[in-house]
Amino acid sequence: MSNPNNKLSQETRPYLQQHADNPVNWYAWNADALQQAREQNKPVLLSIGYSACHWCHVMAHESFEDEATAALMNEYFINIKVDREERPDLDKIYQTAHSMLTGRAGGWPLTVFLTPDDQMPFFAGTYFPSEKRYGMPSFSEILNTVHNVFTSRKQDIDEQNRSLKSMLDRMSQHDVNRSDTLNALPLDLARKQLIGEFDHMDGGFSKAPKFPHAAMIERCLRHWAQSRRQQQNDPDIVDAGLFTLNKMAMGGIFDHLAGGFCRYSTDEMWMIPHFEKMLYDNGQLLPVYCDAWRITENPLHKDTALATADWVINEMQSDEGGYYSALDADSEGEEGRFYVWKKDQVKNLLDADDYPIFAHAFGLDRSANFEGQWHLHAYKSVQQLARKFNQDTSSIRNALARCKTRLLTERNTRVRPGRDDKILSSWNALMITGMCTAGRVFDKPEYIASARRALDFIHQSLWQDQRLLATYKDGKSHLNAYLDDYAYLLRAILEYLQCNWDNALLQWAIEIADCLISQFEDHDQGGFYFTSHDHEQLIQRSKSFTDDAMPNGNGVAACALQKLGLLLADTRYLDAVENTLKAASQDFRQHAIVTCSLLHALEEYVQPGTIIILRGPQQQLKTWQQLFNTYYLPTAMCFAIDDTLTPPSPIDDKQPCASICAYICEGMQCLPPIHSIDEFKQHLESLSPGIYTDEQNT
Repeated sequence: MSNPNNKLSQETRPYLQQHADNPVNWYAWNADALQQAREQNKPVLLSIGYSACHWCHVMAHESFEDEATAALMNEYFINIKVDREERPDLDKIYQTAHSMLTGRAGGWPLTVFLTPDDQMPFFAGTYFPSEKRYGMPSFSEILNTVHNVFTSRKQDIDEQNRSLKSMLDRMSQHDVNRSDTLNALPLDLARKQLIGEFDHMDGGFSKAPKFPHAAMIERCLRHWAQSRRQQQNDPDIVDAGLFTLNKMAMGGIFDHLAGGFCRYSTDEMWMIPHFEKMLYDNGQLLPVYCDAWRITENPLHKDTALATADWVINEMQSDEGGYYSALDADSEGEEGRFYVWKKDQVKNLLDADDYPIFAHAFGLDRSANFEGQWHLHAYKSVQQLARKFNQDTSSIRNALARCKTRLLTERNTRVRPGRDDKILSSWNALMITGMCTAGRVFDKPEYIASARRALDFIHQSLWQDQRLLATYKDGKSHLNAYLDDYAYLLRAILEYLQCNWDNALLQWAIEIADCLISQFEDHDQGGFYFTSHDHEQLIQRSKSFTDDAMPNGNGVAACALQKLGLLLADTRYLDAVENTLKAASQDFRQHAIVTCSLLHALEEYVQPGTIIILRGPQQQLKTWQQLFNTYYLPTAMCFAIDDTLTPPSPIDDKQPCASICAYICEGMQCLPPIHSIDEFKQHLESLSPGIYTDEQNT
């Protein structure tokens, strides 16, 4: 029987819907819930999670579906359930508070108890078991303890809250010296720290659990390219990035049948993932694998990128055009059940000649690696298999392709993991960037068309009254968008314009950039707040410069505004970039390795990037643009504008030529137009770091 006091039945969000039948009297985060807490003088039990989170499901089943536990929750607390993907503002604040209160890193589910009058956290944790185990008290014990503390030690709570509020306020303040000179030293510091953290055995930049950290990998590739531009070479740093990409592409974190990456690896070998597949991880990794292909021409990088892009189109794009958020880790109540195999099952599905090749490639001739079954993890490269089985690489590739097709067909008959079908502006923008990059690099117009559908969806459904909304589900768009939404989308539009020029899209990019500055910029200290000036007032207004699971919004905003500022010769945008970098300078000097997104912007500030505008007939433009797309040029952008179009000022001074020409500006210095494709190629080669080859990356 449904609980009439559970308000989540009125919500459309997938994660909240998962809890709509709980006996808990859940509320969504809203004014009514907070008012109930004040009027009843009950603490708020804030539970933050997301729909694809395995341990969120475990805690829900153990505690939130349990009548006795729910009775305690309902008696002592006002219970609020939050989807961290739709309310990253709340998640950021209370994850930070959790770390301050416990001295430990947070995670999901996040469980925080708040005072009713001001929503200050006074006790926090993550997953709590239903019974005392894992060295943790039971959730029921926690509920009783917190209730007793709240009713008997109010003065202690108030004192702790004052101290915590002071700490939160200080976190949002940054010492800024406007006279500081920005230089490349933090780039070298990041390089040193990345090499220091690099796992030479298995790749990555941490011990288990291992996360992809796409921004760190990109920093490795960009630092190498920068060293080559300076007539130097830094093979160690590019090896770190490429080796990590190779290990992930061969690891079980990658879906070898359908494409796409899981959230993270539970082990150091990238073998057994946490099986949820998030749009934002894949949106970040897709362009990095495209970059790796341009650096190495290693087929592994191309195959990984293409498989990921195909998975996005096949499984993650809605009929309306936007991209869905995630696939669950669980199916039929078990994590990973959809993905794992029994050896005999695989053997019966594959041809007798193909099975030994596939088994040797993916470890079926080894011990089971996941609860008595096999999760596919590539142990051998195509070249190694060709040598072992005395076949050419083409034959090996064909055999593996046949095997994968048969296994995928069989896997598709299984009960599929749940899909979170809400559409988030920020995550969509990350994937639009990835799809545009893959479309350009591999000449795949279907990827570019997919990106355009998503862009059009955002414009039609999430852009209202010159402002962006954060989320869409079942015909409803809502919630003030955050810094990440605007910053990622601005970058995505600029990436799309490199595929197909569109004056209307450029105008939209300008509107987004102007909104960034008017609604998010800290005009006193520099940089951008995570929430807009007219956002709901919370206990903290955060302004962060470090990357987490997603690239830092200040870093992406600075990169995108810098490119737009150079394209339009608009110093407003360039000034905002400089102010952001100065506001962040203390952060990237002290913690460079976690500010890689900002360091990309610093790199382009110290040595401003290149803007190329091609004018000419459409067919010739395509040839020149395809040439540009073959080079790894992370600080350059190339826009091809058909002679039949008149771009807006100030780009309109790039007039069509007799045949075709390239207008090239490096920073604020413009070069003579280039009219010959051979001369254009020579110029690109002068900017390019070239092709990198090394035994471990071939």
